[in-house]
Amino acid sequence: MNYRFLGKTGLKISEISLGTWQVGGKWGEPFDHHLAERILNEAVDGGVNFIDTADVYGDGESEKAVGKFVKSRSEEIFVATKCGRQLSPHISEAYQPDVLRKFVEGSLKNMGLETIDLIQLHCPPTQVYYRPEIFELFDRLKEEGKIKNLGISVEKVEEGLKGIEFDNVTSVQIIFNMFRQRPSGLFFEQARKKNVGVIARVPLASGLLTGKFSTGSVFTAGDHRQFNRNGEKFDKGETFSGIDYETGLQAVGELKELFGENAPLAALALKWILMFTDVSCVIPGASGEVQVKTNFDALELAPLSEAEMDGVKKIYDKYFKATIHHWW
Repeated sequence: MNYRFLGKTGLKISEISLGTWQVGGKWGEPFDHHLAERILNEAVDGGVNFIDTADVYGDGESEKAVGKFVKSRSEEIFVATKCGRQLSPHISEAYQPDVLRKFVEGSLKNMGLETIDLIQLHCPPTQVYYRPEIFELFDRLKEEGKIKNLGISVEKVEEGLKGIEFDNVTSVQIIFNMFRQRPSGLFFEQARKKNVGVIARVPLASGLLTGKFSTGSVFTAGDHRQFNRNGEKFDKGETFSGIDYETGLQAVGELKELFGENAPLAALALKWILMFTDVSCVIPGASGEVQVKTNFDALELAPLSEAEMDGVKKIYDKYFKATIHHWW
């Protein structure tokens, strides 16, 4: 495993870390604590020392699993969680300091921890980034020892740029992958200037970049890849990175031509992200131990060549530059 600094937090974290949206099983299925424990152990055994969760993952069960797991290991493991998505309706007016404080305290209780290494606002409405009182709350929580660092998870580049204007924002979690390349421009430049860590999420475009899907693939009713393709429940950009599924399959076909039909596309997709030195870590998920091991395959790959990086960009420009680049 290789390690990189998470911006001005000073935390040195595994460049391939673990996202836990699906750590207790597949999307839409009941949370399985035994499975979560096996996945978490597999990850940390492989060198992962940074785990990202959220209070809404598995209705709090993911946080409970992560907290229990961290206390069972002797290694130093950094825990990041998120708050805000419990709000219903999820609107700016619902974001209030006293409410967010209760969410943070709820996460501490769920995990059985005294402090949270990184608390992140969980994709709040854009208007929240224009409310200093929200960000000031986290300074108080830090003084009280309940959190160590504040980060934000965003949908749009513009939200990331606005969020890092607040000095206490130490990291930004943003969708960045072969099919969502816009963050590598102005956003990475500004994050670098402010020494803000970058956590790349949805690195495999909801599985599209594994190369295993086809027009005949079937997703269960509880899987967001079935019910949220047009943003029915939350931001469309969370599902297949916001791209049209069939178009995505065409682009995947060209990636296979670029790298070879039998090339490990998922590992290559992770390696592509890690070619950007402004990225602190990538947080692929896993619904089983095998997926954790597959994620680690990226560590064994040689750096992508200039021709390969250019080839990926040309595929992006062909299929997505005109349609989704400006949306997120």
